[in-house]
Amino acid sequence: MAQAYEYLSQCYERLNDDCGYEQWSQYFLSGLKALGAGRRGLEVGCGSGYFSRALAAHGYEMTGADLSAPMLSEAVRRTREVGLHVDYVQADAARLSLGKFDFIISPNDCYNYISPERLSAAFRRAAASLVKGGIFWFDLSSPRKLREKIADNVFADDRDEVTYLVFNKLFPDRVEMDVTLFVRREDGAFDRFDERHVQYIHETDDVCGLLGAAGLEVIRVEGHLGEAPQESDRVNYICRKQ
Repeated sequence: MAQAYEYLSQCYERLNDDCGYEQWSQYFLSGLKALGAGRRGLEVGCGSGYFSRALAAHGYEMTGADLSAPMLSEAVRRTREVGLHVDYVQADAARLSLGKFDFIISPNDCYNYISPERLSAAFRRAAASLVKGGIFWFDLSSPRKLREKIADNVFADDRDEVTYLVFNKLFPDRVEMDVTLFVRREDGAFDRFDERHVQYIHETDDVCGLLGAAGLEVIRVEGHLGEAPQESDRVNYICRKQ
């Protein structure tokens, strides 16, 4: 079975076209402005680059980092297609060493892919990659979402060009997700691809404790697009480097 996003990268944005990317990017744009963030930004877990492109289109100097080479290839292609410039780099969030940035964003549950044993190192590397007073803004899928909505369920999306199936299994500290894709070829036949994703459950109190130990002050914790965190499937942690 392939690693996460080896094949899903080809159709990731198409399958997520109902997640409100435009409103989500505006959430970052208005929030970064209100926080007085500088212009040089890093997106950790940039995937196919939507948010890096959105910020670059508004004048930010963006770098996108991701562990997945196929995702980065897709990000480069899409960024070139719209005539923007973003530097894309293959990097592990727990081993970041890409220079200093005014802010780091990481939307769409990138840090759920980091095990509890490595999360402290990831936060320390984020802090080390920020200028003093820099902003670290990331989200996690909430424990409630992973335990009650995702766990032991099957999800599907059937379209003309691709069918997506995901079979989830809950463990005490994580959810393992087996993804099957059927992707239409030009001759009309379908190719099947299988890959495994593992998302870890991170409790809010534990996350805030690790952020503080890394030298990151938690400014606020809120749900998706500013919702109340206890009512949201996604929890945003908005921090400033001390």
